[in-house]
Amino acid sequence: MSTDPVLLTPGPLSIARKTREAMLKDWGSWDSDFNRITGRIRQRILEIAHAQGTHECVPMQGSGTFSVEAAIGTLVPSSGHVLIPNNGAYCARMVRMCKILKRQVTQKDYAEDAAISAADIDRWLTDDPSITHVALVYCETSAGILNPLEAIAEVVARHGKRLIIDAMSAFGALPLDARRIKFDAVIAASGKCLEGPPGMGFVIVRKEALLESEGHCHSLALDLYDQWVYMEKTTQWRYTPPTHVVAALDCAITEYLSAGGREARLGNYRRNCDELISGMEKLGLKPFLPSSIQAPIIVTFHAPKSPNYQFKSFYDAVKAKGYILYPGKLTQIETFRVGCMGQLGPLGMNGAVKAIEEVLASL
Repeated sequence: MSTDPVLLTPGPLSIARKTREAMLKDWGSWDSDFNRITGRIRQRILEIAHAQGTHECVPMQGSGTFSVEAAIGTLVPSSGHVLIPNNGAYCARMVRMCKILKRQVTQKDYAEDAAISAADIDRWLTDDPSITHVALVYCETSAGILNPLEAIAEVVARHGKRLIIDAMSAFGALPLDARRIKFDAVIAASGKCLEGPPGMGFVIVRKEALLESEGHCHSLALDLYDQWVYMEKTTQWRYTPPTHVVAALDCAITEYLSAGGREARLGNYRRNCDELISGMEKLGLKPFLPSSIQAPIIVTFHAPKSPNYQFKSFYDAVKAKGYILYPGKLTQIETFRVGCMGQLGPLGMNGAVKAIEEVLASL
């Protein structure tokens, strides 16, 4: 049994022992057995999204941010214009990407505790027909907000625009069905809801959009089109892949499917979230968001009112009891965050709440 602290973060996560052990074998990056693993992952990811036949899965080395930049840089031409509604740090990161990539971008800001409105998107697209793409963060983990993807996707499709979805902390748990939602790209990563280790991202891309994207990308390494063409031709990655991460993700997906897939994973996270909020409220710690927009992925809490509270010492004390928290990412008030994903150990979320209770008593 591992004595490592449980990661209560939005990723990396505490992963299953079997998944961890899958990283103990070395693989040749051009070996046919390894290439079959890559192909199996690509196919299974499409199946999870119900995107077989209409989309392609293009894996990419690096953290999820690499894949977000790859998607924007590849799928948005230099003449494109991206609308980004911003209610958190990961929305703001996409805005910064567009500026660095010299893609025209319109940023619309929300409060840190407000979900994006489909009606607002409708109005902005009506007011500015030059917009070609909308980039949306499905679950904005700065505060834990669940944005209304399906309603927004309907509006974007009605206006004939392209949708790019950062589903980094959503894919594999929150609903996302390509048969119901029209999108050009969905972006996620290995170390999130699929509960693999970090180090690999992937983009689910509509085939027609991918075929149209040749020559768009600003970068050789982050060119999704070039990565896809090479993989289709050779079954190999263009450049050295994170072989151990790929093998572990394959194991994690097998476990994910055998345990009931997306519905079961979401059920686990919802139970974790409910236990967390209920337990923390009994300790006097209130969640930052209303329940109507709280995603069961990560919860932001107001900091304790004790004059002795400092996040660093609080963090260290909870870590000493076996749990690693996450700092707040809001700009206006002091908060901390607790993730609901991953393997939480035999005590589950109640063990984490108990550890926090004991630390608060020491304050």
